Amino acid sequence: MSKRAEVTCYLNDLNIPFDLYEHPPVPTVEEALSYWKNIDSAHCKNLFFRNHKGNRHYLVILDHRRQLNIRDLEQKLKQGKISFASPKRMERYLGLSAGSVSPFGIINDHDNHVHLFIDAALHSAESISFHPNENNATLVISFASFLRFLESSGNSYEFIALYEEE
Repeated sequence: MSKRAEVTCYLNDLNIPFDLYEHPPVPTVEEALSYWKNIDSAHCKNLFFRNHKGNRHYLVILDHRRQLNIRDLEQKLKQGKISFASPKRMERYLGLSAGSVSPFGIINDHDNHVHLFIDAALHSAESISFHPNENNATLVISFASFLRFLESSGNSYEFIALYEEE
């Protein structure tokens, strides 16, 4: 079963409705923009980090238009020094490859190891979109359904104001 099919089956099992938009593989937000122009949703950037010791991993989810300074992020998260996690760690904890990072990867995190930090600004989004664990499609679900998905996963998560104006 493909990674995308695993995500859609998981969502179907939870009775979470979604819309799926296929497009060519797009490993970066910049490449995805042209395919998102007719999709009414908050499009997200997903960044996978590890702590200094390498024993904790974090997925940071923010609006795709936002820029993120890692030093500022360290101050906001209060988790000590962080750095981007390697592709090997991404595969181990989320079952994902580079260019396909998505919160849907937590369906592969059977130990609930990864903690999610979600930009509080996304609370106002009616719908939210991510890759369905493959970067050749965009999956859109309501924000309320996204929260249901997170609750079902068992992974810890929290909303955090990533920017001063929030």
